[in-house]
Amino acid sequence: MTFKSLVLGASLAALSATSVLAETWNIAVTDVEGMERLQTEWGPFKDALEAATGDTFDFFPVNSRTAAAEALRGKTVDFVVSGPAEYVVINTLTEATPLIGLGRPDYFCAIVVRADSGINQPKDLVGKKVAFGDIGSTSNMLCPMQALADHGVDPVNDIEKTHTSRNIAHEALKNGDVDAIGTNAGSWLSVRDKETELPYGFFKIIARSGDLPNDMLMVGAHVPQEAATEVRDAILEHKDAIIAGILAHEENDKYRGMDLVAIEDSAYDYVRAMYRNAGYPQFDNFIGE
Repeated sequence: MTFKSLVLGASLAALSATSVLAETWNIAVTDVEGMERLQTEWGPFKDALEAATGDTFDFFPVNSRTAAAEALRGKTVDFVVSGPAEYVVINTLTEATPLIGLGRPDYFCAIVVRADSGINQPKDLVGKKVAFGDIGSTSNMLCPMQALADHGVDPVNDIEKTHTSRNIAHEALKNGDVDAIGTNAGSWLSVRDKETELPYGFFKIIARSGDLPNDMLMVGAHVPQEAATEVRDAILEHKDAIIAGILAHEENDKYRGMDLVAIEDSAYDYVRAMYRNAGYPQFDNFIGE
């Protein structure tokens, strides 16, 4: 046997060993419905993930947060990309845990009022009308309610609350139809910056949260710990390529400037406090679904 044959044989043996060790996983994204959107918006991320880990990741479309939880519980999906509010419920229902945090720059919420309203602090909103975003949203509902609670205002009993879209809430505040809005600060500022006909000081923020816990890639309780750790370490080792994959589609622009970090369940205790103050202390169902 020639030296060249020995080298080729060793290379094929190594490739065969790698193939044996490689895993195939199913992965879902909770706020993206349908295979076509998954491929378009998250396909580059999947490709980068496969290159980093050597494993295969197959998309598993889910049409709701409940469907994602059921798939984890039934072991038909292994990894899920999700937000903080969704994670708290999914963790309760399935014991899935966070693996990698998807850090979002300037991810916090705010309580916004008109500057001429005479409202200067959260306690001035007692008995008044406050508009929040989608029911169950981390940054547009739960976080603003927690911001009120942090300042001694009961968001369930002390205010008259309503839920609507960010743009409609903004218009309602501008016209005086609501006294305040609770909103994702960055998203609201993008709307405010288009109001070029209004003076800069027309609105003011009277309370804001700290930076919110990260979105995350979570892993099902059925996935062996060693395998989960290998995926986590590979992502962190190749995070520049993974981040580029996430940012390849404009639908993921909210992550621009992001970082990828290892993260623990305790980081989401603040979100659990949000659920309690919003009147949902069990963490066992998705609000608004």
